[in-house]
Amino acid sequence: GWFARPTTVNHGHVSKSFLHDFLDEMQAENIKHHLRKFTRLPHLAGTQQNLDLAEQIRAEWMEFGLDSVELVPYDVLLSYPNQTNPNYISIVDHLGNEIFNTSLAEPVPEGYEDVTDIVPPYSAFSAKGQPEGELVYVNYGRTEDFFKLQRELGINCSGKILIARYGKIFRGNKVKNAMLAGAKGIVLFSDPADYCANGVEPYPDGWNLPGGGAQRGNVLNLNGAGDPLTPGYPAKEYTYRSGLEDAVGLPKIPVHPIGYHDAVHLLQHMGGPLPPDNWKGALNVSYRIGPGFMDGWRPRRTLIFASWDAEEFGLLGSTEWAEVSCLDTVCVCVCVCMYTLRVDCTPSLHTLVYDITKKVSSPEEGEEGMTLYQSWHKRDNSTERDAPWISKLGSGSDFEAYFIRLGIASGRARYTKNRKTERYSSYPVYHSVYETYEIVERFYDPSFRRLEAVARVRGGLIFSLADSPVLPLDCVEYAMSLTKYANSIYQLALKHPAAMQQHSVSFDSLFSAVENFTVAAADFHQRLDQLDTSNALDVRMVNDQLMYLERAFIDPLGLPGRPFYRHIIFAPSSHNKYAGESFPGIYDALFDIENAVDQQKAWDEVKRQISIAAFTVNAAAETLKPFVN
Repeated sequence: GWFARPTTVNHGHVSKSFLHDFLDEMQAENIKHHLRKFTRLPHLAGTQQNLDLAEQIRAEWMEFGLDSVELVPYDVLLSYPNQTNPNYISIVDHLGNEIFNTSLAEPVPEGYEDVTDIVPPYSAFSAKGQPEGELVYVNYGRTEDFFKLQRELGINCSGKILIARYGKIFRGNKVKNAMLAGAKGIVLFSDPADYCANGVEPYPDGWNLPGGGAQRGNVLNLNGAGDPLTPGYPAKEYTYRSGLEDAVGLPKIPVHPIGYHDAVHLLQHMGGPLPPDNWKGALNVSYRIGPGFMDGWRPRRTLIFASWDAEEFGLLGSTEWAEVSCLDTVCVCVCVCMYTLRVDCTPSLHTLVYDITKKVSSPEEGEEGMTLYQSWHKRDNSTERDAPWISKLGSGSDFEAYFIRLGIASGRARYTKNRKTERYSSYPVYHSVYETYEIVERFYDPSFRRLEAVARVRGGLIFSLADSPVLPLDCVEYAMSLTKYANSIYQLALKHPAAMQQHSVSFDSLFSAVENFTVAAADFHQRLDQLDTSNALDVRMVNDQLMYLERAFIDPLGLPGRPFYRHIIFAPSSHNKYAGESFPGIYDALFDIENAVDQQKAWDEVKRQISIAAFTVNAAAETLKPFVN
């Protein structure tokens, strides 16, 4: 709007009172009122709300007494974000899974919760696309910053996604420099070093930028051209418009702004060299330049690392946590001796243990070139097969609640004594004041290579269980162990042949169940060999069968007199908690049975435990059968 020039010119002196009156009209309350009115709602250019405000301004200017006020429309190219599918930045793992996403919107300021159509963070006129590439930090994205990267640090930005902090130069120049460097895209963020005043809190407690705030703005390089489609000419309905590919100043790469809280997640994991000191902002990260992130790995399955307390007071920490948690895990503990590896685990882990130990070098002097498997095999061969000895799990360590109560596949690996020749119990200084770092360093493992070997075994087990597309659990090994355990408990019962005959005790149902399990396990692994691992649903189904197999051996009623020991195949001996027994219900019923006062009752309990074991093994076999649609 404007005032028209008067028809007659007054050459008289303008009264100073007019200036005084004019200045007096400037009232803080009026400014406050108008500022509140024009900032309450979003009013992006070209939107209805912005037009409403323009109409309001025209009406008020007319009310102020301007001679003429008009709205002049132009048809220009504008850029809006996708409100239903906002932009974001992701970190993806080697499988293509998004493991971190930046925020889709800024936290809404207090008092504006009822406001709609708040524009999400975006860079106006950014190109569309979903580029993927390694991340490179380019400081402010200035020409001299790119010179530093390319000429002094030897870092090529071609094909990379860049991250730059706002400040020093116009954001559009940052984007232009990124394009000239061959980048695929660029992320912009406001570093507190540039956008936070010292001693001032972030909004709403102060006037600094909060961590979730992201600076919007256009990223054009127009050089005064105006509308990108009609450079040099007014964007009226009659004006010729070029195509988008020939528009002036439009970036050719995607651009997106983020807050500094999100920027931390991108910057903190970056690899590459450290930057010059003047490239470091105020975030608690090293500002490594890249390209890319530090080498890392994200497993297919969740890993929980637990350090439980009060193990020596009765496994209290692990047991209490088990009572509120349910995992699919391998629990491990350490014990130090000097002779060979010892592994105690559920039978389904046997094959995996052997495979992992074949990939680990022997830590022993004079065994260079040998694997840990070969060293272990030489020192502690099984009497039943041509393979190293693997023990049953007993108790006395933190796996107890998970394996014996919940039915979660478990195991532990450690170095131990020569069980065939060394008769001392455990290691001599066990649980004494002499159990020190120095005894390990001086006597048990001066080179720490044995402990390293154990760590490699544990790590390999965890890695394989967490990352293999199909869980590396072996049901056939479980079947072989069940056969061995059934024969063993039967031989124990045969010490009382007359009583067995007298009380009609038969193990036929147990042997039949074990045979059913053996057939089901063989059939399951035959199907597993033919599995299409690209079919996610089929893979999920067999993994569920493998994962829940151990749970199939759990009896919710527990063992007689031991309700928290619920595993029908394995439990600590009633007479030695450290030792594991197979078919513990039958074993306990047979223990010292010849001295039972009531022989009929004692042998009835044996028969009851045989039936429970047979039922449980048959039920476990059913879990391995194909799903029926």
